Amino acid sequence: MNSTDFDMTEPRAARNHKLRRGVYVLPSFFTVLNLLCGFYAVLETFGGGANDMDNAARAIGAAIVFDALDGRIARATGTNSEFGKQFDSIADVVSFGVAPAFLAFGWGVKGVVVDESIFAPHIVQLGWLACFAFLVFCGWRLARFNIGMAGGSKYFVGLPTPAAAGAIAAVVHAMWNPIEDWRKSLVWVLLVLMLAFLMASKVRYYNFKGVNWGRRRTSLAVVGMALIVAAIFRYSEVTLLVMAAVYVLHGIVIEILRKLRHRSSPAQAA
Repeated sequence: MNSTDFDMTEPRAARNHKLRRGVYVLPSFFTVLNLLCGFYAVLETFGGGANDMDNAARAIGAAIVFDALDGRIARATGTNSEFGKQFDSIADVVSFGVAPAFLAFGWGVKGVVVDESIFAPHIVQLGWLACFAFLVFCGWRLARFNIGMAGGSKYFVGLPTPAAAGAIAAVVHAMWNPIEDWRKSLVWVLLVLMLAFLMASKVRYYNFKGVNWGRRRTSLAVVGMALIVAAIFRYSEVTLLVMAAVYVLHGIVIEILRKLRHRSSPAQAA
């Protein structure tokens, strides 16, 4: 270890600058792990087997965890920076745009070529367009977030990209075997398109930023969180799929209820 790191004659401001410069590495490290998971997911998708697809889905899930950690650590340590913001967005395009788009096509569309139906070739063409749309709207959502148009104190405007990618990964992880029937593939393509449009929509999604994780909780809440974690480890396929579906659908339900309230308000006023 270099003795100058502990040189007490060095001005305090200079030592503090070195410390802060070192802290900035920590959130960026988790961003690199996020990017690594996205890259690994793409490589696994090329394998084409059910186990390869599941590994890709797991890698996307890990990327979601690392993405949450880098932002939380940056805020906790006061090391937010414009560079970190842009670097995080680039990593997110790979992990939550490119990786799930490849996975969605490889798992739910590519295998339809073995189907002898006359609709199979058309499903493949529609599939790659849907997966490309997912990637485009992912980039659109991230750009909108970077300029402050996709979030507030309690809600995200549009489905967050990690949630959209997580929904695709959860389905692949739960269903396991790649799709080979064109009818199932059509349903899958429509789901991918729905997730893509939700990312670019103005549907509001709760962002959990208002949750104070450091506040004291009741014993029942602690037990409930422990049961959720246990369910993820023991029954990850069903648990993660339900969690992803609930989050995606809750924004749609909130939007429908909000529109119904707006429609009923003028009638009551009259």
